[in-house]
Formats: sequence, C-alpha cells, structure tokens
Amino acid sequence: MKNKYDNFLLSVQASLAKWILYFFYKTNKWDVRGSNNFKLPLKNKKSIILSCWHGQLLTPFMHLMNKKFYGLAGLNKDGELISRIGIKLGWKMLRGSSSKGGSKIFVKIVKILRQPSSLVGITPDGPKGPERIPKPGVIKAAQKTGALIIPVSAISTKNWQFTNWHTFFLEKPFGKIFLQYGEPLQLDPEHDFETCKKLLSDAMDKVESTNKEYAKNNT
Repeated sequence: MKNKYDNFLLSVQASLAKWILYFFYKTNKWDVRGSNNFKLPLKNKKSIILSCWHGQLLTPFMHLMNKKFYGLAGLNKDGELISRIGIKLGWKMLRGSSSKGGSKIFVKIVKILRQPSSLVGITPDGPKGPERIPKPGVIKAAQKTGALIIPVSAISTKNWQFTNWHTFFLEKPFGKIFLQYGEPLQLDPEHDFETCKKLLSDAMDKVESTNKEYAKNNT
C-alpha cells in the first residue's frame, strides 16, 4: 500500500509541477538565438549533446519540451520526480548519474547518440558538482560517438535562486528569458581529457559571455 501511495503522490506532484512550470515559463517573453546550431545538424543526421550547466537546465528543458528529445535524471527520489515531470513535458527520460548507475547510463547514452539525429541533454557539471567544472561523461560520449556538443546559456530578468553546491535558477513569471545555443563543438577522439575539458569550458564560457552581453543590451 505504501508503494501505491508513494506512486500516487509522485504522480500528483509531477502533474502540479508540470503546470506550475508551464505557467512560469509561458508567461515570460523569450529571446532565443542560435537554434539552427542544433537544428541543422539534426537535419543532416548528426547527433547532438546539449550541454547546459546544472543551475540553468530548466530553461532549455522548457524550451524544448514536447520534442521527444532525451533528458537525464538521477536514480534517487528527486530523480524519480524529475523524470516524471520530464515525461509529462514531452521528454524521453534516462535514469542514472555519474555517482549511481554511471557505467550503465553511459552505455545507454552512447547507444542513443549513435542513432542519427538524436539529441541528449546533459549537464556537464553533473548532479553534485563542482559547479561549472566539466566531468568526463559528456566528453567521452562526444568522443566515442562523434556527436556535436552544443553549449547553452540561459539568463532571465526575474528568477528565484536556490543555493547548495551550485546556484539553481527558477524563472519567475512575467519576466524575460534570454536563451542562446552556441556554435557546435566537435571533439577529436585522439585528444586527452584535459584538452577536451578546456575546449568545452571555453565554449561554455563563450556562449555565457555572449548571452550576458546581449541580455544587458536588450533588457
């Protein structure tokens, strides 16, 4: 009975969260740039890793809802709720993290990315950080499959900020959201991790800097 009750409670929470998020993000004005950086490669049968820092993930998550792309959630209870919300918002959710189920989920991600025109959203700083420091998962998946990495930056004029190991942003209603998809990054499978880590960090910093400057001039 407890399991049935827990499942029912999670279903109710997921449904409420879906509509709350829908309201928050749909009442914002959106300024989205660079969508062709992932749309054109997908049309050309290339697979994409969408790379967004953990604290900003909600914005691209909401922008790309109902596209049947792949997202990632942990194996704990919070991950179960996130997964249910994601499914209700039209994502295909994968379960696992670098700390739990890492090897299994990596194999699954690689298998998906080897299918043409697949898109998997991944936070390169993982579920536990450190913040804005890429972990090996994104890099190894890109090297192994040839998938393009698209760095993403999300900035908003109105938001709540929640801090633990990182600062997590939840956009408030009736603000403005600036979302930028950066230029594709192709990692050489022969390059070592530190070289690829710097390339990815530089790409993430570049799209963040460009988006911040644009937001400052267009708010």
